Amino acid sequence: MTFTDRLRSVQEECRSLLCIGLDTDPAKLPVTVMSAADPVVVFNRQVIEATRDLVCAYKLNLAFYEALGERGWHALRETLAAIPPEVITIADGKRGDIGNSSELYARSLITGLRFGASTVHPYMGFDSIEPFLRHPEHGVFVLALTSNPGAKDFQYLTVNGKPLYEQVIARVRKWNTHNNLGLVAGATRPAQLKRIRSLAPGLPLLIPGVGAQGGDLKRAVTYGCDSRGFLGIINAGRSVLYASSGPDFAAAARQAAQTMRDEINRYRVTSV
Repeated sequence: MTFTDRLRSVQEECRSLLCIGLDTDPAKLPVTVMSAADPVVVFNRQVIEATRDLVCAYKLNLAFYEALGERGWHALRETLAAIPPEVITIADGKRGDIGNSSELYARSLITGLRFGASTVHPYMGFDSIEPFLRHPEHGVFVLALTSNPGAKDFQYLTVNGKPLYEQVIARVRKWNTHNNLGLVAGATRPAQLKRIRSLAPGLPLLIPGVGAQGGDLKRAVTYGCDSRGFLGIINAGRSVLYASSGPDFAAAARQAAQTMRDEINRYRVTSV
């Protein structure tokens, strides 16, 4: 089964487009877990246990784990082990390098850690992401239009009469021979998100920027889904993870996730 087919199947089965970003910052953890031998693992396990039936995916920004050194790699492996196999795991590392390096990045994330999908950047061209594309079951989300202020530096530049991000989309569609490519498109740019969906009607879209970053959830859903109400992955991180700083953090995370999941489903065009 290709990644896109799997994503649609998972979203249909769990009735959810919600992805929780497990970008766990040790400085923001509740006091109740700080005495544990590995507070990040304890926190992540409890959040996963509380929300596993509400999500289609979990996204792990690798920087939050790499910054912790060996403890971070341990936490990353233990967190992945706690995620149910039916839920998609996304390695958010924005990889992309010359061929030999990219081969090793792909091997690490796909064969070693067994992530279900990865984020990559297209700046160095096809050969820099090709090693990720060889595995039809592994999703590859290419940065198209990001939500950070610096996106204006390059992504909107006009190339052959079109903004650069549209040129990226055209290339991604051409490269999608294994039906496993998708795009990253920020929720903070709704007009462009609508345009991106029109240019790539059948590609999965990973949509960060709702919640703490201020993206409009309704427009993220209505513009980001395909015509059947699938293939949009709505990512929320801090607004779920840190819904409470007290001992009820897991219950609060569940409540925040359930509220967002239900709101997303109200905006979808399909009957769910």
